[in-house]
Amino acid sequence: MKLVLTADTHVPKRARDLPEPLWRAIDAADVVVHAGDWVDVALLDRMESRAARLVGVYGNNDGPALRARLPEVARAELGGLRLAVIHETGPATGRERRCAERFGDVDVLVFGHSHIPWDTVAPGGLRLLNPGSPTDRRRQPVATYLTAEIHDGALTDVTLHPLPRR
Repeated sequence: MKLVLTADTHVPKRARDLPEPLWRAIDAADVVVHAGDWVDVALLDRMESRAARLVGVYGNNDGPALRARLPEVARAELGGLRLAVIHETGPATGRERRCAERFGDVDVLVFGHSHIPWDTVAPGGLRLLNPGSPTDRRRQPVATYLTAEIHDGALTDVTLHPLPRR
């Protein structure tokens, strides 16, 4: 099962559209995970029309229209892997411990908000992933998104994709 992980797209405030390499990855994925800060419901509509399956949440920059359609926390079982998605996890210090306490019943937690790619494992084995942002790199050298695969209930081939500067 092929996954695309993205967050903090901020379309159309930070970019008019998603970068074409990300759209191609979305088109090829079995599941697309979006960890919030869409900003405009039109992007949700477009992503829903192109993704085979979409698992998404709202973020702190998402207004009432997006909050009416998306949860604050999403959970999904994907090929035997237990996944949770949330936008914000708080400060980096202590993140693994906090998330392991709150999401100890899942294998992988995808989050956003910081625009900073993150890949760590918490005590107890919870994998935490932040794909960064494909449109607003902030203090990062490049904008990014993640891809991964699920084989026999395990997450494999987690790859951070840098995007060309716009």
